[in-house]
Amino acid sequence: MKQATWLLAGLAFTGVVHGAELTPVQKQMREIYQELVETNTTNSIGSCTVAANKMAKRLKDAGFKDADLHLIVPPGGPKKGNLVARIKGDGSKKPLLLLAHIDVVEANREDWLRDPFKLVEEDGMFYARGSSDDKAMAASFVANMIRYKKEKLAPKRDVVMALTCDEEMVPTKFDGVEYLFNHHRALIDAEITLNEGGGGLLDKEGKPVRHGIQAGEKVYQSFQLEVTNPGGHSSAPYRDNAIYHLADGLSRLGKFAFPFKLSDVTRAFYEKMSTIEKGQVAADMKAILNNPPDEAALERLYTLSPSHNSTVRTTCVATQVNAGHADNALPQRARATVNCRILPGEPIEEVQATLQRVVADDQIKITRIGEGVASPMPPLTPALMKAVEEISNDMWPGVPVIPTMSTGGTDGRFLNSAGIWTYGISGMFHGPEGSGAHGLNEHIRVKSLYDGQEYLYRLGKRLATE
Repeated sequence: MKQATWLLAGLAFTGVVHGAELTPVQKQMREIYQELVETNTTNSIGSCTVAANKMAKRLKDAGFKDADLHLIVPPGGPKKGNLVARIKGDGSKKPLLLLAHIDVVEANREDWLRDPFKLVEEDGMFYARGSSDDKAMAASFVANMIRYKKEKLAPKRDVVMALTCDEEMVPTKFDGVEYLFNHHRALIDAEITLNEGGGGLLDKEGKPVRHGIQAGEKVYQSFQLEVTNPGGHSSAPYRDNAIYHLADGLSRLGKFAFPFKLSDVTRAFYEKMSTIEKGQVAADMKAILNNPPDEAALERLYTLSPSHNSTVRTTCVATQVNAGHADNALPQRARATVNCRILPGEPIEEVQATLQRVVADDQIKITRIGEGVASPMPPLTPALMKAVEEISNDMWPGVPVIPTMSTGGTDGRFLNSAGIWTYGISGMFHGPEGSGAHGLNEHIRVKSLYDGQEYLYRLGKRLATE
């Protein structure tokens, strides 16, 4: 009974942030955010089309004309709708694209402390599936587009917002950005895109440590490793066994590390972070910048967080295994899925050749699962960085902006590959515990949500009007 009362109390909207009443802008943001979060957009039973229609209605009620709103539903995917909205500029510059995906990862109610599809505000946090990834940015963009419209913004470039579906589904034939790019490129063509992938870090006391701008990401590419064999009766086994071949090859792969490599972005990350961190961590970050890097320092950083290893090298890891067909039969087939995250600039075919060399067994056939999209790292231009840093410093004085490379993946890969430079930047800060994205009890700090909305509002307006 105590827990039930506690959960019900958490559902109440207090209308305050750290004791201060919400502004009208924040109240509107909160309403949009709650509606979007509580619209189920999972692949299993949800609908991006429903969510996109709800956001379109809000924009239309705010004065957007039908000609500036486009609901794009790909053939064969009635629940995979995407929304594109536009505020027209004077055409002197190419458009600014505000990009956020509205689909979310599955969430089982029995696994969560709270209902994942109800927005719960509790102890300064918002909890829900998608509360951070990526409906926080999506709601911010919707609220800010309404704000720009109300202010009668007269930008030099069109401001385009795209809310897209199926970013979380890999592989999928309904990825919204890929579909829009291939079939409606004119709607989303832009010079600069603001996307997920960035954000800030708070220390244990809630003090901002750094604000990240993500420039570039690793290439997602999975491979199938397969061994076939005539098989036979398990009572008379051969030494030549498909499972053993595969297991030995995977074991060799597990002991292998791809070469250490720093790009301009990742080198800048460690250079700046070494001035923020303290003690051994700071010393180790400086040590891996040497040529050659200090291996002991790298191992300590890897022990601290596997993300350090992923930042400086391509990684390939076994994620699924399937073998055999009966308890009393020798396996005729053994298969494994190996997922690779490849550093920008490294050809996929070279990674595949490395895998074949490392497993060192001609009976293990390696084939690609899908085709990864290789994209270059976008340039951190002085004009962009000046805007990003000045607005950041105005809101969080003295907090450095740090360039980062995503070790995961976003829809930015489709745009960067076409020269539509895409950057992860949000102004939303998370504590050292992370956000729980893709996991249990996903959350974002209430203050961080509203701060992020304000940061994105200022940055979007500046990039559109200067």
